[in-house]
Amino acid sequence: MRIGARRLDGIPPTIFAEMSALAVRTGAINIGQGFPDVDGPPEVVARAVAALQDGANQYAPGVGVPALREAVARHQQRHYGIELDPDTEVVATTGCTEGIAAAILGLVDPGDEVIVMEPYYDSYPAMLQFAGAVRRPVTLRPPHFRLDVDELAGAVTDRTRMILLNTPHNPTGTVLGRDELEAVARLAIEHDLLVVTDEVYEHLTFDDAEHVPLSTLPGMRDRTLTLSSAGKSYSFTGWKVGWATGPAPLVRALIGAKQWLTFTSGAPLQPAIALALDEHPDFPRQLADSLQQRRDLLVDGLSRAGLTAYVPQGTYFATTDVSHLGWDSGMDFCLALPERAGVVAVPAEVFYDDPDAPGAGRQLVRWAFCKEAEVIDRAADKLAAADLSA
Repeated sequence: MRIGARRLDGIPPTIFAEMSALAVRTGAINIGQGFPDVDGPPEVVARAVAALQDGANQYAPGVGVPALREAVARHQQRHYGIELDPDTEVVATTGCTEGIAAAILGLVDPGDEVIVMEPYYDSYPAMLQFAGAVRRPVTLRPPHFRLDVDELAGAVTDRTRMILLNTPHNPTGTVLGRDELEAVARLAIEHDLLVVTDEVYEHLTFDDAEHVPLSTLPGMRDRTLTLSSAGKSYSFTGWKVGWATGPAPLVRALIGAKQWLTFTSGAPLQPAIALALDEHPDFPRQLADSLQQRRDLLVDGLSRAGLTAYVPQGTYFATTDVSHLGWDSGMDFCLALPERAGVVAVPAEVFYDDPDAPGAGRQLVRWAFCKEAEVIDRAADKLAAADLSA
């Protein structure tokens, strides 16, 4: 008797659950999954508590409470000059992951082709498979992980429906520059494509890297659906409060799918995130400054352990190649790491269609630096003291 639906064939359990469970089982330090050790502003937590006590415990509107939608609209105007109607061009989602699911299910038909950058967040291929879409990866290759605009253009066919863009990019840490974004915009306009942008790390950029929302480029407002979340920018990953913004027809299409996913979520959390956006607009920049220091700490620690990291421009993550240690697979390295060093990382090979293709990531490993400095130091010391060779 067949048990699982065929739409699940070939979709493994998410690597983040697998590696975090490995950390718990072995007692290893988890610098694989991207969740912070410290919460965001305490005033935001207090607002959520007050909302619970004041009775915000029933269904919120499916599109999100007005206070949150209005705060998101102000956020987009404040940071990027984007003007939005909070009633028709903003919708709250259960984190960006639901936003991705609802955008794909609401905008893509079976057989449509969708271009994604790889390595990719693992919900992208899962949801494209659920939708019956055909994925067309364009690979960001080490050491710089830049977007090859010629390869991007070559991925477009007469069946292409959408480009699914992620910048700042998880897991490589690349922040797409204006020239790369302009190339995406030209293709989208020339071929009449939709673009869904995953911008959850929008504020977590380092050095002189600047995040530019694709929707701000000429000709892109009416064809771009932008996804983001408070989880990363405000260190509330467990709250799963996100949003989608864009032209009303695209937002309506997302809502058409979302209403059958969660319909609504987090009634007492939404006003708290509204407060975060309105009253703590500088917190994400302060967080980014702190993360840059911890990025450098991790990169130095990995170097002491014989692992040269590709220094990221943004996000929570740094990537290393373990081939020089004799490993043929980042997965094998990561599975051995808890016993070798008491540390858990995430293999990047699961984020590729073909990790053995030229320039792909069979031997790449992702490390998270959204941890306290003391945790990063302890993990680095353990790695430096361990035999990491195959």
